[in-house]
Amino acid sequence: MTKPRLRVRQTRSLEERLAENAARLRERADQLPAGAEREALLKRARLAETGAKLSDWLITRTTGS
Repeated sequence: MTKPRLRVRQTRSLEERLAENAARLRERADQLPAGAEREALLKRARLAETGAKLSDWLITRTTGS
């Protein structure tokens, strides 16, 4: 028996969600002293920002704008 997959309809775009996540990660990193945990949070924030930019770039490339 398999469970039916839960489907969630997103109300915000992927770019918005990634940018919000990056901002949240940067806020958490700002509260930490310098160290490995802070650097890991900043790295995740940079990755989220890069993902948002790539997604936006791909959308604009496919629409021809």
